[in-house]
Amino acid sequence: ADAGTDGRMTEAPSAVSSRALTKSFGSVRAVAGIDLDVPAGVCFGLIGENGAGKTTFIKMLLGITRPDGGSVSVLGGSPDDVTVRKHVGYLPERLAIPEAFSARRFLASVGRIKGLASTEIDVETERVLELVQLDRAAWKRASGNYSKGMKQRTGLAAALLGKPKLLVLDEPTDGIDPLGRAQIRDVIVEVVKGGSTVFLNSHLLAETEKICDHVAVLSQGRVVQSGQLDVLKRKDASRVRFVKAERDIERAAQHGFAHTSAELDAAHPEREQRDYRWAGGGPAELSRAVAAAIADGLVLVEVTPELKDLETILRESITPKGAA
Repeated sequence: ADAGTDGRMTEAPSAVSSRALTKSFGSVRAVAGIDLDVPAGVCFGLIGENGAGKTTFIKMLLGITRPDGGSVSVLGGSPDDVTVRKHVGYLPERLAIPEAFSARRFLASVGRIKGLASTEIDVETERVLELVQLDRAAWKRASGNYSKGMKQRTGLAAALLGKPKLLVLDEPTDGIDPLGRAQIRDVIVEVVKGGSTVFLNSHLLAETEKICDHVAVLSQGRVVQSGQLDVLKRKDASRVRFVKAERDIERAAQHGFAHTSAELDAAHPEREQRDYRWAGGGPAELSRAVAAAIADGLVLVEVTPELKDLETILRESITPKGAA
């Protein structure tokens, strides 16, 4: 939220917003009414099964495909608005670079399309190619000899030209080795720190979980779960560790802590601590339970929240209630 001229707080505009958005291809309903808000200045991940409607939604927010119904706005304007498009960077899932083009030549062509001045294109090309850590020796080499990872880096560099306010990335780490993925994550983090919004579509859930602070789950053309990732991951349960002591298991149980490390204790009798699980509610209830256990003589070592991973969140979001 931002402070208005009268001192009152007003909600910051969304980088992307859609209401009742629909799109069909013949008899296939690709998008069946998407309501979604992507806050400005975050890294937002869109996840879902193949065929959930992710790519179609991205094409509509980019103005590549027109919706059948509903509305979508980007940076407060229409995806068709040229002034809006100038502030959007896009890395498609299947990037096509002319094989005879070098990275420099490709970025120059993209820069001209974005309306950058010639002098600005030169400066920006240097900046973004260094940012994505493409080997300088490859800058002037024909891309037909590039590896998949080098092409992805070149495409990401092109998307970053002009410091876009919204960066849309469709499978940005596809074909890149683990070290390269870490480097790309660092780039995305820096982009967000600079105030831009990143909209990420990736089937690599572990990668998405590492860099996104907001996510939405798409299923059968609809958003079935959306919010801050740290909130969606909570299980309202915690792992608690107390120092091993006489009758500690019994005393811990009186305060709602269930002993979970019996097998580990038996295998390692020299262990000086025991692990417990607490699932009694929110933070306030946990604080009271821990305080009561400490007052009863238990010595606290550690409290760690139990969290769902993104794979679990996806599975629970798209599995009908009551299904096995």
